[in-house]
Amino acid sequence: MGSLWHGFADMGAVTDNGSFVITRGEGVRVYDDAGNEYLDATAGLWFTNVGHGRQEIADAVAAQLGTLAHYSNFGDYSNDTLIALAERVAAMAPVPGSKVMFTSGGSDSVDSAVKLARRYWTEQGRPEKRIVVSRSKAYHGMHIGGTALSGLPPNREGYGPDFVPDTQRIEWDDAKALLGLIERVGAENIAAFIAEPIIGAGGVYLPPEGYLSEVRDICRDHDVLFIADEVVTGYGRIGHGHWFASGRFDLAPDMITSAKGLTSGYLPMGAMIAAPHIAEPFFAGGVWWRHGYTYGGHAGSAAAAMANFDIIEREGLLDEATRLEGDLQAAFSPLADLDAVAEVRTGLGAVTAVQLADPADAPAAVLRLRKAGVATRAAGAGALQVSPALVMTTDEVNELAVRFTEALS
Repeated sequence: MGSLWHGFADMGAVTDNGSFVITRGEGVRVYDDAGNEYLDATAGLWFTNVGHGRQEIADAVAAQLGTLAHYSNFGDYSNDTLIALAERVAAMAPVPGSKVMFTSGGSDSVDSAVKLARRYWTEQGRPEKRIVVSRSKAYHGMHIGGTALSGLPPNREGYGPDFVPDTQRIEWDDAKALLGLIERVGAENIAAFIAEPIIGAGGVYLPPEGYLSEVRDICRDHDVLFIADEVVTGYGRIGHGHWFASGRFDLAPDMITSAKGLTSGYLPMGAMIAAPHIAEPFFAGGVWWRHGYTYGGHAGSAAAAMANFDIIEREGLLDEATRLEGDLQAAFSPLADLDAVAEVRTGLGAVTAVQLADPADAPAAVLRLRKAGVATRAAGAGALQVSPALVMTTDEVNELAVRFTEALS
């Protein structure tokens, strides 16, 4: 029996069957310890936007680590690479003048935004605005705050009631449900509403037409902060020339949580982006927000992010994500005709879900796909995740769809 405890795993089954050991990656393919090749359908875990094996990023990180690996950015400390990255991310943000706090990952970013929402209202003299509203099917990370906000019951179970007080959930696809909740509990008690523009780990659910604009307007009309959880959709996966889904849908969020594509997973890093009016009370002087992370804004991670952005811009990967949106829709939509498939959710950004008719078949389907040379996973209730690197070609998308079809027929 090995010593490694895997995340999100039945460790008894892993112990009995062994780990699936990935030893290297190149482009959109990964290889196991026996040398077998797999198309990486999930870009690691939504994050390898520029593909695997980018020596340019490794070289940038090595150069940074050889100069300064990291130093705290608490108080007035910082480093030149991190300052440059903050300016670059702020320039990408859909709200001009935004401020950027760097974290160690997406769960950090979500917890940071939730804390800031409550603290912001305290600074406004309205400390009673504490409730944070999320949605069914939602995944907001696995820290305490994100777990309490999760719309996936299995992720909340086993920790006792009221893991974090003052959280509420509504149905994921009904904007009027948000309005109803506000009317029931009072806008004066609600700090923020958090939503993934595309629900990711909950099963890859695309927003109903007009939904995002409607909930954004409801929040604005009722003085509720709108937090866009773009851990999955940020940094190019949404396509159409936008770094964030918030830009594509003109949401002008009060805060954005992000990670994954920030470094393409080459090193851990996340960011919480705050609109100017949210940051203003803390930048005016005399107010401390006593929050931060030891490795938030790690200098080596910042170097990875800068090199990652260089590749995305030089290779036009925002446009490639747009192409992938169409390629995935064309290649995977026909899978809906298979007996084993209930539906295919696709057509918005570089994401797709193949929903199995029987969700209980998902673990076996993942193994069949692995035998067919595909590395993927189940998300939500029996959905097979497809979120490839933005460098996947049209031919490779078609190859991936063929392997899916063979495995699921």
